[in-house]
Amino acid sequence: MWWRRLVSLLVVMALLCGGTIGAAVATEEDERVTAAADVFREFVAIPEKGIPSALLRNAYAIAIVPAVVKLGFVVGGRYGKGVMAVRADRGEWSNPSFVTFEGGGVGWQAGAQSSDIILVFKSKRSIEGITRGKFTLGVAAAAAAGPVGRNAEAATDLTLKGEIYSYARSRGLFAGVSLEGAALRIDGTANAAFYGRKGIGADEVLAGKRHESITVRRLLTLLEAHTSPPKK
Repeated sequence: MWWRRLVSLLVVMALLCGGTIGAAVATEEDERVTAAADVFREFVAIPEKGIPSALLRNAYAIAIVPAVVKLGFVVGGRYGKGVMAVRADRGEWSNPSFVTFEGGGVGWQAGAQSSDIILVFKSKRSIEGITRGKFTLGVAAAAAAGPVGRNAEAATDLTLKGEIYSYARSRGLFAGVSLEGAALRIDGTANAAFYGRKGIGADEVLAGKRHESITVRRLLTLLEAHTSPPKK
């Protein structure tokens, strides 16, 4: 009967619309994870000018914030959204927790309107501060411009004792930069949307079962590939 076909068609359309709406809810978070993976891949693509491998091998956590923008109505102000992951005892990387970046006008390339940043954390202490709330670089823990390139490998192993090292890229230029005064916050709204549970804590995200999305797998695969000890 024609009306049965009509009902079937309406059911299919409703399911398709529902799927589209559900995908749209997660789209922004998926895009953030994808952008973070792209930025990390590009940062490590040129060893001569990238983050030293020794520093990455000793990282406890890494935060990646793509396209941090300059706020025109705030002198020196910056804002961006990114992700942060920590390394577990066996060397595997955790689910990404979503974070926001605010402030940090010191040390940026002059005139840059948008910059990608990466923060490399050497110990658990700073991450515990971030998961408890707002974390200000240079106040809660010492932050320094990170060394760059192959020539920094030996120095990284022997002399760099800082807690956090920061890097930025804008207009094709890449360098270690000082971000003292910048604040990192956990983005609870994004975590709840991506992991499907209202009120989920950052500690739960970082310690939870690995998320099976393609975007997360790609990011964690990249992190593991570039932070593992060299094969003998």
